[in-house]
Amino acid sequence: MADMLVRLYNLPEVRGTLDELAAEGIVVRRAQPWELTAVRRFIEEHFSRGWADEAILGFARQPISVFIAQDGKRMVGFAAYECTARNFFGPMGVDEAYRKRGIGAALTLACLHALREMGYGYAIIGAAGPEDFYTKVCGAEPIADSRPGIYHWESVG
Repeated sequence: MADMLVRLYNLPEVRGTLDELAAEGIVVRRAQPWELTAVRRFIEEHFSRGWADEAILGFARQPISVFIAQDGKRMVGFAAYECTARNFFGPMGVDEAYRKRGIGAALTLACLHALREMGYGYAIIGAAGPEDFYTKVCGAEPIADSRPGIYHWESVG
């Protein structure tokens, strides 16, 4: 998977998407410190331990660089930024039962807007899985010769 580049100065607005989801009872918001264990558990159960390890670093930042989506008290998605490397977005994932509802787009845009507020002009999506999704949501473009990127080494364990 290639890395992708996003122009942060040309992002779609996120407010409308957040309002539409809120009307359905889905709230997208920044995670709180006391939710670290619940977020980690969600990511491990629905995605992978590696993603959980990566995203949890966002809880050491101020403000926390992890957003979550919830339906009532149920966590249904997450996204993180500046965890593995500065100015990198990801990982991001949505519970399979909640996909195709705009939650992934809202989580992605919330993080990318946060990166723009930090002063970045561009952001990198590391080893972007669904390239078509990111192109549609935020205009991301593949970065030539970026495979395997920062994830080039073999993981231990």
